[in-house]
Order: sequence, then C-alpha cells, then structure tokens
Amino acid sequence: MFSLKKLFGKEDKFFDLLEASAEEARASTALLVRFLKERANGRPANIDDFVQTRRKDKRITQQITEGLCKTFVTPLEREDIEALAFALYRIPKMVEKIVERLALYPGRIPLAGLQRQAELLQLGADNVAFMIGELRKGTKLDRIREANEKLQFAEGEADKVMLQLEKELYEGPYDAKESIFIFQFLEMLEKSVDRCRDAGNVVFQIVLKYS
Repeated sequence: MFSLKKLFGKEDKFFDLLEASAEEARASTALLVRFLKERANGRPANIDDFVQTRRKDKRITQQITEGLCKTFVTPLEREDIEALAFALYRIPKMVEKIVERLALYPGRIPLAGLQRQAELLQLGADNVAFMIGELRKGTKLDRIREANEKLQFAEGEADKVMLQLEKELYEGPYDAKESIFIFQFLEMLEKSVDRCRDAGNVVFQIVLKYS
C-alpha cells in the first residue's frame, strides 16, 4: 500500500543522522589526540577504533543518501544535506589515513607539534558538531557565526603551527627521509582541519539561506 508517511518522511531523521555523523567526526579527532599522547608515552599503536568510527560514519552517510531517495519532503534542500553529509564523512576518513601512516612509520616525529595540530582539529570538530546541532532549532545567525569564527580561528592557528613545524624540519635534526614523511603527516593534518572548515562553511551557508 502506498504510504504518504513514507513519501513525506519524518523531518527529524535527517537532523538525527547529520548530528550522528558530526559526533563520529568529533570522536575520530578525540581518538587522534589520545593516539598521539599514547605514542608520546611509548604505548603500542591501535587503529581499530579509528576504522570502526570511519565505518560507522560511512553507514550513516549511506543512510542519508537512501533517505533522500525515499523521502519527498526534506527539512533542508537535498543538495545541502548531501554536501554536509559528504563534508562530515571526509573528516574521520582523513583522520584514519593519518593514523594508518603514523602506526607504520618507525622514525622520529615532532610529537608536540602534531599534538597541537590534533587539538586544534578537535576544536574544529567540536564547533562543527555544535553548528549542526543548532540546525534543528532553526537557530539565529549570530550563534552560527560565532561558532564559525571559532572554527576559522582553529584553522588559522593550525596554519601557524604548520609553518613552525616546517621551519623545524628545515632546521631540525631530521634526515631527508624523515622530513618527507613528517611533511606528509603535516599536510594530512592540515587537510583534516580544512575538512572541518568546509563542513562549517556548508552549515553557515545553509543558515544564511534560511535566515
């Protein structure tokens, strides 16, 4: 039997899924901070949690895609929901790549600098999760703008840390091979922060559209 309820859907489900995806992105950044601390203490690397977080977020993203195919009316424009879901999924995916390479790499790394980058990444993910949580409420623009400014601050600070670490590579004790691998880690961390910025920008544009 044809179901109008199925056709029009339940608006909350997309907010639920987007918020769940944002929480997985945030969880992955928190795991990265813990991973680097454990590495600094000489503990063995374990990437299973990162893999599970990324897989869980992938399932959430697939649910969003399927929901858009089955639902006639959505609380936000379909293109916006798709763009936001894609931007969120890229965060834990990039974090997993970073950890996979760090777990294999036996050489020296500037742990203090990487830890600072990871903390800024976590700050970015926290603000993204907050912004997405506000979407459900039909939030005022000033609350989203404030969170987005914090996100932009995190990105700016991450860029400063990146420059300082690059300087250390040029002047520090690392050999050529180590410098190449460390630079790759730095680039991936920078891209992770950029992923948070991209997700925040999508939310900001959505709120501007509906304000």
